Amino acid sequence: MKNFGTLEYVLDRYSQAWSWKVTGSRAVNMISRLIPESWYGDGPNEAIIPDSTENIQQIKWILDRYPLEVLSKSAWNRKIVKSYPTREKIEKTEKLNRVKPSDLFKGSLLNFQKEGLDFLIKSSGNALLADEMGLGKTVQTLAYLASETQAFPALIVAPLVTLNNWQREIGKFLKRKSRNGRILDDQIPTSTIIRKGKREELGEYDFYIINYELLDKRFPDLAKTKIKSIVCDEVQNLRSKTTKKYSAVKKLAALPTIQHRIGLSGTPIYNRGSEIWPIVDILRPGMLGSFKEFCGYFCFINEKGKAIVLENKRESLRKELQKHVMLRRKKTDVLKELKDKVRYKEVIDADTDYYFNELNKIWKKLEEEQKDASSEFDKSASYQRAIQSERQVAGAAKLPHVINFVKNIMEIEESVVVFCHHKAIHQLLHKSLAEFSPVSVIGGQTDKTRQEQIDLFQEGKSKLMIAGLRAGNVGINLTRARYVIFAELDWSPAIHRQAEDRLHRIGQKNTVFAYYLIGNGTLDDHVANVLVDKSYEIDAIMDEKAESYENKEKAQLILAQIQDRLRTK
Repeated sequence: MKNFGTLEYVLDRYSQAWSWKVTGSRAVNMISRLIPESWYGDGPNEAIIPDSTENIQQIKWILDRYPLEVLSKSAWNRKIVKSYPTREKIEKTEKLNRVKPSDLFKGSLLNFQKEGLDFLIKSSGNALLADEMGLGKTVQTLAYLASETQAFPALIVAPLVTLNNWQREIGKFLKRKSRNGRILDDQIPTSTIIRKGKREELGEYDFYIINYELLDKRFPDLAKTKIKSIVCDEVQNLRSKTTKKYSAVKKLAALPTIQHRIGLSGTPIYNRGSEIWPIVDILRPGMLGSFKEFCGYFCFINEKGKAIVLENKRESLRKELQKHVMLRRKKTDVLKELKDKVRYKEVIDADTDYYFNELNKIWKKLEEEQKDASSEFDKSASYQRAIQSERQVAGAAKLPHVINFVKNIMEIEESVVVFCHHKAIHQLLHKSLAEFSPVSVIGGQTDKTRQEQIDLFQEGKSKLMIAGLRAGNVGINLTRARYVIFAELDWSPAIHRQAEDRLHRIGQKNTVFAYYLIGNGTLDDHVANVLVDKSYEIDAIMDEKAESYENKEKAQLILAQIQDRLRTK
């Protein structure tokens, strides 16, 4: 690729300060957008940039992606070394052994799970266990808590739908220890599920189990319990450092009684690699520096203000995580007997007349809302509503053909799981496929109803489950099925992977077939491309993959594409 500009260290004649001079129309245009304090030099194709650490990091981002001819190489090399953040040295995790859990643990571990236990022990319980879904992160964590002498009381923070499951697993795998240290074989640890936001004294238990949404309200009560261990299940819930739940966990993790902080997730990164920083900063504060330092070294800031991990930094970030805080194993590495998972992108027909007619309504409503918007927040909310409306319309437009596809699979008398995104589509699928007596997992169900529906499916009393993508993607086991069908697509690849792995996990004896149904003539294909792009960034950080990737943030263009399709119809 040819150079599209030059970079030189010069004494600026106007400011009389040493600065960076960039030439070339494309380079200057990029500089003007990324570095607001830059100014034009001798003409529109020359920019002068103040010499600062922040600006050098922005210039470095441009050099990593677009070639500039560096005319002052010695000055550049000297400056760029100084701009790298210094990070706290953390001891490297040693080679893992297959260790036996203590007598407090009453289950059995597979060999790779024994190594996972050793990892947690050697990490002093301050670690990210990022094994792929279905490899038993819960049981490895309980084995560690049983083996650690100062682990209780422990706090389990998890999604609401998994709280009962955690309580069941605690009773299944752990014995109780008396106050004098004697193991009581016939008793299980005491535990309480915190379900109310009202403040009140919690009492003394071995385990406190709470969902993320209640943490902020119950922080004062939890702070009094002298918790020694905190386990964050589906820790991707903490990927945004601006949320109340993140702040609550951050404060809890900093309590003087806390000795162990464990994060669990097969998909800690949902959309962008920079989401790993808030998680690691709770488990190992300072390991990746401040967020500003992390972004300066590993990321570039795109036009939407999102921090994207540079392609040439993804492998080094993964190695840093694996060296100090993260253990990740894939099913293909540790479960040789587990069958494959096969994905198909199946293009099906859609009612394009209905689709474009509804898009026209969406677009007109959006234009009206944009005119009436009194703030940028109102404009952004309006865009988000339009995007969600298009997704639901696309789901409805292809629904008759989705139903036919499901019926064809059902004819071979196999158990099938169908995932959808919108409640309206869920209801229509349930009604149209009533002949198969489907069971459902959907948001708003009680824990009891949800578990009853899962049990009916797993016991073979129903061969069809219809599940919400964000309601049925965590905390359930659906190994009875080998076919999973995505009637609608979500924007996050992690959501789909979690859904697939409800089937593809320990206990699955067959190859799992995942069908992604793409509505012909809708924006489904565009959404699928976004998922692929995001997957490349996530895979390059989490796993040893070297696939080329350029983050285009295509989701921002969706409304322009809607308008373009309406004009060309």
